Amino acid sequence: MHASRSVIRVEDLIKTFGHVRALDGLDLDVAQGEVHGFLGPNGAGKTTTIRIVLGLMRAGGGRVELFGGDPWAEAAELHARLAYVPGDVALWSGLTGGQCLDVLGATHGGLPERRRAALIERFELDPSKRIRDYSKGNRQKVALIAALAADVDLLILDEPTSGLDPLMEQAFQDVVRERRADGCTVLLSSHILAEVEALADRVSIIRSGRTVTTGTLADLRRHTRTHIHAVTVDPPAGLRDAPGVADHRSTDVDGHVESRLTVDAAHLDAVIGMLHAARVDTLTVTPPSLDALFLRTYDASPSAADATDPAAEPGAPR
Repeated sequence: MHASRSVIRVEDLIKTFGHVRALDGLDLDVAQGEVHGFLGPNGAGKTTTIRIVLGLMRAGGGRVELFGGDPWAEAAELHARLAYVPGDVALWSGLTGGQCLDVLGATHGGLPERRRAALIERFELDPSKRIRDYSKGNRQKVALIAALAADVDLLILDEPTSGLDPLMEQAFQDVVRERRADGCTVLLSSHILAEVEALADRVSIIRSGRTVTTGTLADLRRHTRTHIHAVTVDPPAGLRDAPGVADHRSTDVDGHVESRLTVDAAHLDAVIGMLHAARVDTLTVTPPSLDALFLRTYDASPSAADATDPAAEPGAPR
Protein backbone atom coordinates (compact mmCIF):
# COMPACT_ATOMS: atom_id res chain seq x y z
CA MET A 1 0.00 0.00 0.00
CA HIS A 2 1.02 3.59 -0.54
CA ALA A 3 3.14 5.16 2.17
CA SER A 4 1.11 8.38 2.37
CA ARG A 5 -2.10 8.65 4.32
CA SER A 6 -4.89 6.84 2.48
CA VAL A 7 -8.15 8.62 1.69
CA ILE A 8 -9.58 5.44 0.15
CA ARG A 9 -8.32 2.04 1.24
CA VAL A 10 -9.80 -1.14 -0.21
CA GLU A 11 -8.39 -4.55 0.62
CA ASP A 12 -9.50 -7.95 -0.67
CA LEU A 13 -12.92 -6.55 -1.68
CA ILE A 14 -15.55 -9.11 -2.66
CA LYS A 15 -19.02 -8.58 -4.10
CA THR A 16 -21.31 -11.15 -5.67
CA PHE A 17 -24.66 -10.86 -7.43
CA GLY A 18 -26.23 -14.27 -7.40
CA HIS A 19 -23.75 -16.56 -9.15
CA VAL A 20 -21.74 -13.67 -10.60
CA ARG A 21 -18.64 -12.59 -8.68
CA ALA A 22 -18.25 -8.93 -9.66
CA LEU A 23 -15.35 -8.23 -7.28
CA ASP A 24 -12.92 -10.99 -6.46
CA GLY A 25 -10.38 -9.73 -3.91
CA LEU A 26 -9.85 -6.23 -5.34
CA ASP A 27 -7.29 -3.87 -3.75
CA LEU A 28 -7.24 -0.09 -4.17
CA ASP A 29 -5.33 2.58 -2.30
CA VAL A 30 -5.81 6.29 -3.02
CA ALA A 31 -3.33 8.51 -1.20
CA GLN A 32 -4.15 11.96 0.13
CA GLY A 33 -3.55 14.73 -2.41
CA GLU A 34 -3.10 12.54 -5.49
CA VAL A 35 -5.05 12.03 -8.69
CA HIS A 36 -5.51 8.27 -8.96
CA GLY A 37 -6.55 6.76 -12.29
CA PHE A 38 -8.92 3.80 -12.01
CA LEU A 39 -8.94 1.80 -15.25
CA GLY A 40 -10.57 -1.31 -16.62
CA PRO A 41 -12.92 -2.32 -19.44
CA ASN A 42 -16.67 -2.39 -19.08
CA GLY A 43 -17.53 -5.17 -16.67
CA ALA A 44 -14.22 -5.12 -14.80
CA GLY A 45 -15.85 -3.94 -11.55
CA LYS A 46 -15.12 -0.20 -11.49
CA THR A 47 -18.73 0.89 -11.01
CA THR A 48 -19.33 -1.69 -8.30
CA THR A 49 -16.18 -0.61 -6.46
CA ILE A 50 -17.11 3.07 -6.59
CA ARG A 51 -20.62 2.37 -5.31
CA ILE A 52 -19.24 0.39 -2.39
CA VAL A 53 -16.72 3.16 -1.60
CA LEU A 54 -19.61 5.65 -1.65
CA GLY A 55 -21.67 3.49 0.70
CA LEU A 56 -24.38 2.98 -1.92
CA MET A 57 -23.82 -0.76 -1.90
CA ARG A 58 -22.64 -3.12 0.81
CA ALA A 59 -19.48 -5.18 0.34
CA GLY A 60 -19.72 -8.94 0.46
CA GLY A 61 -16.29 -9.26 2.03
CA GLY A 62 -12.98 -7.54 2.53
CA ARG A 63 -12.19 -4.15 4.02
CA VAL A 64 -13.27 -0.68 2.81
CA GLU A 65 -12.25 2.60 4.43
CA LEU A 66 -13.12 6.14 3.36
CA PHE A 67 -11.29 8.87 5.32
CA GLY A 68 -10.55 6.11 7.82
CA GLY A 69 -14.28 5.43 8.37
CA ASP A 70 -16.83 2.88 7.24
CA PRO A 71 -18.68 4.20 4.16
CA TRP A 72 -21.64 1.90 4.74
CA ALA A 73 -22.18 2.84 8.40
CA GLU A 74 -21.06 6.49 8.21
CA ALA A 75 -22.22 7.52 4.74
CA ALA A 76 -23.89 10.82 5.67
CA GLU A 77 -20.90 12.11 7.62
CA LEU A 78 -18.33 11.00 5.05
CA HIS A 79 -20.28 12.32 2.06
CA ALA A 80 -19.99 15.83 3.45
CA ARG A 81 -16.28 15.62 2.62
CA LEU A 82 -16.59 14.45 -1.00
CA ALA A 83 -18.28 15.18 -4.30
CA TYR A 84 -19.23 12.56 -6.90
CA VAL A 85 -19.82 12.86 -10.64
CA PRO A 86 -21.22 9.84 -12.52
CA GLY A 87 -20.87 9.34 -16.24
CA ASP A 88 -24.60 9.57 -16.89
CA VAL A 89 -25.98 12.53 -14.95
CA ALA A 90 -29.68 12.64 -14.01
CA LEU A 91 -30.95 16.11 -13.07
CA TRP A 92 -34.32 17.77 -12.52
CA SER A 93 -35.70 18.58 -15.97
CA GLY A 94 -37.89 21.47 -14.84
CA LEU A 95 -35.11 23.36 -13.06
CA THR A 96 -32.57 25.65 -14.65
CA GLY A 97 -28.90 24.83 -14.59
CA GLY A 98 -28.36 27.50 -11.95
CA GLN A 99 -31.13 26.09 -9.76
CA CYS A 100 -29.62 22.61 -10.04
CA LEU A 101 -26.28 24.05 -8.93
CA ASP A 102 -28.07 25.54 -5.92
CA VAL A 103 -29.60 22.17 -5.02
CA LEU A 104 -26.40 20.19 -5.56
CA GLY A 105 -24.33 22.78 -3.74
CA ALA A 106 -26.67 22.77 -0.75
CA THR A 107 -25.42 19.30 0.17
CA HIS A 108 -22.09 20.97 0.97
CA GLY A 109 -23.50 24.08 2.60
CA GLY A 110 -23.46 26.01 -0.67
CA LEU A 111 -20.82 26.60 -3.32
CA PRO A 112 -18.19 29.36 -3.03
CA GLU A 113 -19.69 32.04 -5.26
CA ARG A 114 -16.45 33.15 -6.87
CA ARG A 115 -15.39 29.62 -7.75
CA ARG A 116 -18.88 28.76 -9.03
CA ALA A 117 -19.00 31.82 -11.29
CA ALA A 118 -15.49 31.16 -12.61
CA LEU A 119 -16.35 27.55 -13.48
CA ILE A 120 -19.61 28.55 -15.20
CA GLU A 121 -17.55 30.85 -17.40
CA ARG A 122 -14.78 28.31 -18.07
CA PHE A 123 -17.24 25.57 -18.99
CA GLU A 124 -19.32 28.00 -21.06
CA LEU A 125 -22.58 27.03 -19.37
CA ASP A 126 -25.76 29.08 -19.64
CA PRO A 127 -27.24 28.63 -16.14
CA SER A 128 -30.56 30.26 -17.12
CA LYS A 129 -31.65 27.42 -19.42
CA ARG A 130 -33.77 24.56 -18.15
CA ILE A 131 -32.25 21.11 -17.86
CA ARG A 132 -34.73 19.70 -20.38
CA ASP A 133 -33.21 22.02 -22.99
CA TYR A 134 -29.61 21.00 -22.26
CA SER A 135 -27.55 18.59 -24.32
CA LYS A 136 -25.91 15.63 -22.57
CA GLY A 137 -22.67 17.59 -22.47
CA ASN A 138 -24.30 20.58 -20.77
CA ARG A 139 -25.98 18.34 -18.18
CA GLN A 140 -22.53 16.89 -17.50
CA LYS A 141 -21.15 20.42 -17.08
CA VAL A 142 -23.70 21.14 -14.34
CA ALA A 143 -22.57 18.10 -12.34
CA LEU A 144 -18.89 18.91 -12.91
CA ILE A 145 -19.27 22.54 -11.84
CA ALA A 146 -21.17 21.51 -8.71
CA ALA A 147 -18.44 19.01 -7.78
CA LEU A 148 -15.38 21.03 -8.76
CA ALA A 149 -16.70 24.17 -7.01
CA ALA A 150 -17.52 22.35 -3.76
CA ASP A 151 -15.18 22.80 -0.82
CA VAL A 152 -14.44 19.09 -0.38
CA ASP A 153 -11.44 16.88 0.31
CA LEU A 154 -12.21 14.18 -2.26
CA LEU A 155 -13.59 14.10 -5.80
CA ILE A 156 -14.83 10.76 -7.16
CA LEU A 157 -15.22 11.13 -10.90
CA ASP A 158 -16.66 8.23 -12.91
CA GLU A 159 -16.39 8.94 -16.67
CA PRO A 160 -16.72 12.66 -15.84
CA THR A 161 -16.16 14.08 -19.34
CA SER A 162 -18.78 11.93 -21.07
CA GLY A 163 -20.42 14.15 -23.68
CA LEU A 164 -17.88 16.99 -23.48
CA ASP A 165 -16.08 18.33 -26.54
CA PRO A 166 -12.25 18.49 -26.60
CA LEU A 167 -12.12 22.14 -25.48
CA MET A 168 -14.24 21.38 -22.42
CA GLU A 169 -12.17 18.27 -21.70
CA GLN A 170 -9.11 20.53 -21.57
CA ALA A 171 -10.92 22.93 -19.23
CA PHE A 172 -11.78 19.95 -17.02
CA GLN A 173 -8.14 18.84 -16.89
CA ASP A 174 -6.98 22.33 -15.98
CA VAL A 175 -9.46 22.59 -13.10
CA VAL A 176 -8.57 19.13 -11.75
CA ARG A 177 -4.92 20.15 -11.66
CA GLU A 178 -5.86 23.29 -9.74
CA ARG A 179 -7.92 21.32 -7.22
CA ARG A 180 -5.05 18.87 -6.73
CA ALA A 181 -2.71 21.82 -6.15
CA ASP A 182 -5.12 22.93 -3.42
CA GLY A 183 -4.72 19.52 -1.73
CA CYS A 184 -7.85 17.82 -3.04
CA THR A 185 -7.68 14.07 -3.71
CA VAL A 186 -9.19 12.71 -6.93
CA LEU A 187 -10.27 9.20 -7.92
CA LEU A 188 -10.69 9.32 -11.71
CA SER A 189 -12.29 6.48 -13.62
CA SER A 190 -12.23 7.11 -17.37
CA HIS A 191 -12.11 5.35 -20.71
CA ILE A 192 -10.20 8.29 -22.14
CA LEU A 193 -6.71 7.01 -21.45
CA ALA A 194 -5.06 10.24 -22.63
CA GLU A 195 -7.06 12.06 -19.96
CA VAL A 196 -5.85 9.72 -17.23
CA GLU A 197 -2.30 9.88 -18.54
CA ALA A 198 -2.39 13.70 -18.43
CA LEU A 199 -3.74 13.88 -14.88
CA ALA A 200 -2.95 10.79 -12.83
CA ASP A 201 -0.11 10.55 -10.31
CA ARG A 202 -0.76 6.82 -10.00
CA VAL A 203 -2.91 4.30 -11.85
CA SER A 204 -4.68 1.10 -10.88
CA ILE A 205 -5.78 -1.28 -13.64
CA ILE A 206 -8.38 -3.90 -12.76
CA ARG A 207 -9.70 -6.95 -14.54
CA SER A 208 -12.43 -9.43 -13.63
CA GLY A 209 -12.85 -7.81 -10.22
CA ARG A 210 -9.16 -7.92 -9.28
CA THR A 211 -6.37 -5.37 -9.35
CA VAL A 212 -3.93 -6.33 -12.10
CA THR A 213 -1.34 -3.63 -11.51
CA THR A 214 -0.90 -0.32 -9.72
CA GLY A 215 1.79 2.34 -9.64
CA THR A 216 3.02 5.51 -11.28
CA LEU A 217 3.26 5.60 -15.05
CA ALA A 218 7.04 5.55 -14.66
CA ASP A 219 6.74 2.37 -12.56
CA LEU A 220 4.48 0.71 -15.11
CA ARG A 221 6.67 1.72 -18.04
CA ARG A 222 9.61 -0.13 -16.52
CA HIS A 223 7.78 -3.34 -17.35
CA THR A 224 7.13 -2.64 -21.03
CA ARG A 225 9.08 -1.60 -24.09
CA THR A 226 10.24 1.72 -25.57
CA HIS A 227 10.07 2.36 -29.31
CA ILE A 228 13.18 3.80 -31.00
CA HIS A 229 13.53 5.26 -34.49
CA ALA A 230 17.09 6.27 -35.36
CA VAL A 231 18.97 7.35 -38.45
CA THR A 232 22.74 6.90 -38.13
CA VAL A 233 25.73 7.51 -40.38
CA ASP A 234 27.17 4.03 -39.74
CA PRO A 235 25.44 0.70 -39.07
CA PRO A 236 25.03 0.32 -35.27
CA ALA A 237 27.41 -2.48 -34.31
CA GLY A 238 25.80 -5.38 -32.44
CA LEU A 239 22.40 -3.73 -32.22
CA ARG A 240 20.36 -6.55 -33.70
CA ASP A 241 21.60 -9.10 -31.13
CA ALA A 242 21.84 -6.73 -28.18
CA PRO A 243 20.09 -7.81 -24.95
CA GLY A 244 16.59 -6.37 -24.58
CA VAL A 245 16.19 -5.50 -28.28
CA ALA A 246 13.21 -6.78 -30.28
CA ASP A 247 11.35 -6.01 -33.51
CA HIS A 248 14.54 -4.69 -35.05
CA ARG A 249 14.39 -3.49 -38.68
CA SER A 250 17.06 -1.57 -40.56
CA THR A 251 17.15 -0.07 -44.05
CA ASP A 252 19.54 2.06 -46.07
CA VAL A 253 18.27 5.62 -46.62
CA ASP A 254 20.35 7.99 -48.74
CA GLY A 255 23.63 6.55 -47.52
CA HIS A 256 22.50 6.40 -43.89
CA VAL A 257 21.07 3.55 -41.82
CA GLU A 258 17.52 3.79 -40.53
CA SER A 259 16.82 1.55 -37.51
CA ARG A 260 13.46 0.83 -35.90
CA LEU A 261 13.27 -1.32 -32.80
CA THR A 262 11.82 -1.76 -29.34
CA VAL A 263 13.89 -2.18 -26.19
CA ASP A 264 13.08 -3.00 -22.59
CA ALA A 265 13.75 -0.38 -19.93
CA ALA A 266 16.68 -2.22 -18.36
CA HIS A 267 18.72 -2.06 -21.59
CA LEU A 268 17.66 1.31 -22.94
CA ASP A 269 20.82 3.13 -21.89
CA ALA A 270 23.11 0.58 -23.56
CA VAL A 271 21.13 0.67 -26.80
CA ILE A 272 21.22 4.47 -26.94
CA GLY A 273 25.00 4.22 -26.50
CA MET A 274 25.27 1.87 -29.49
CA LEU A 275 23.30 4.29 -31.63
CA HIS A 276 25.44 7.25 -30.60
CA ALA A 277 28.57 5.27 -31.42
CA ALA A 278 27.17 4.89 -34.95
CA ARG A 279 26.93 8.70 -35.23
CA VAL A 280 23.28 9.68 -34.83
CA ASP A 281 21.66 11.90 -37.45
CA THR A 282 18.15 11.77 -35.97
CA LEU A 283 16.83 9.93 -32.93
CA THR A 284 13.26 9.53 -31.68
CA VAL A 285 12.62 7.68 -28.42
CA THR A 286 8.96 7.06 -27.63
CA PRO A 287 8.13 5.73 -24.16
CA PRO A 288 5.09 3.46 -23.92
CA SER A 289 1.83 5.37 -23.61
CA LEU A 290 -0.87 4.52 -21.11
CA ASP A 291 -2.80 3.03 -24.04
CA ALA A 292 0.09 0.62 -24.63
CA LEU A 293 0.37 -0.23 -20.95
CA PHE A 294 -3.36 -0.85 -20.76
CA LEU A 295 -3.41 -3.04 -23.87
CA ARG A 296 -0.39 -4.97 -22.61
CA THR A 297 -2.31 -5.76 -19.44
CA TYR A 298 -5.21 -7.02 -21.56
CA ASP A 299 -3.28 -8.90 -24.22
CA ALA A 300 -4.81 -12.18 -23.06
CA SER A 301 -8.31 -13.15 -24.11
CA PRO A 302 -10.94 -11.73 -21.75
CA SER A 303 -12.60 -14.18 -19.45
CA ALA A 304 -16.33 -14.59 -19.10
CA ALA A 305 -16.17 -12.64 -15.88
CA ASP A 306 -15.13 -9.56 -17.90
CA ALA A 307 -18.36 -9.57 -19.83
CA THR A 308 -20.73 -8.21 -17.22
CA ASP A 309 -20.51 -5.78 -14.34
CA PRO A 310 -23.88 -6.30 -12.62
CA ALA A 311 -23.70 -2.85 -11.04
CA ALA A 312 -23.67 -1.32 -14.51
CA GLU A 313 -26.71 -3.23 -15.70
CA PRO A 314 -30.34 -2.04 -15.41
CA GLY A 315 -32.01 -3.41 -12.32
CA ALA A 316 -28.80 -4.23 -10.55
CA PRO A 317 -28.79 -4.09 -6.74
CA ARG A 318 -27.90 -0.67 -5.35
